[in-house]
Amino acid sequence: MPALLKRSIAEFFGTALLVCVVVGSGIMGTSLSGDEGIALVINALSTAFALALLIFVVGPISGAHFNPVVTLVEAFSRNIKDIDLLAYIPAQIFGAVAGSITANAMFNQTAIQISTQNRANSGALIGEVIATAGLIALIGILSKRGQGTVIPVAVAGWIGSAYFFTSSTSFANPAVTIGRVFTDTFAGIEPGSVLPFVAAQLVGAALGFAIAKGVSND
Repeated sequence: MPALLKRSIAEFFGTALLVCVVVGSGIMGTSLSGDEGIALVINALSTAFALALLIFVVGPISGAHFNPVVTLVEAFSRNIKDIDLLAYIPAQIFGAVAGSITANAMFNQTAIQISTQNRANSGALIGEVIATAGLIALIGILSKRGQGTVIPVAVAGWIGSAYFFTSSTSFANPAVTIGRVFTDTFAGIEPGSVLPFVAAQLVGAALGFAIAKGVSND
């Protein structure tokens, strides 16, 4: 199997599993409790644990980006080739959509749904900028320090924490944002909110990249 295809498949399945966890744990959380706070705790813990494990497993294959802004920053930094960028991002987006559909079906819901949950407001968009900036800065700083082995735990810790301290509950990922359109459940986001969220994530990625460059020694 060609190396690029192998890496792209890894990005597809890694992102699909991540979104399946996000959506599935959201459905499970709301079915176990009518308290949205408890549902969010279930959602956040499940996502953080799964994200760390997925990065550990898939990292040696593709880098375990699972996120177009991570891929964009890696390409801009010349850490991956342009052909990887062009292959990874579609794989991540289609994987995210597949993950939502799988989670819906797993809980005996209509497989393909469109969310009606409007999330776009000024506070949530600020939250997305902060969540994404922190994610990109964290990855960049640890990479420059040669501490890549702790990135899985650090990323999972950041995303798990940002579920609670950001008003948006920390999507921080354009592919995941698009994928979550396809579930009208706890984790969903309606189509009209996607473009503002993705724009905020791109701004956050640029800010995080600047922070990482600014505090580096080179």
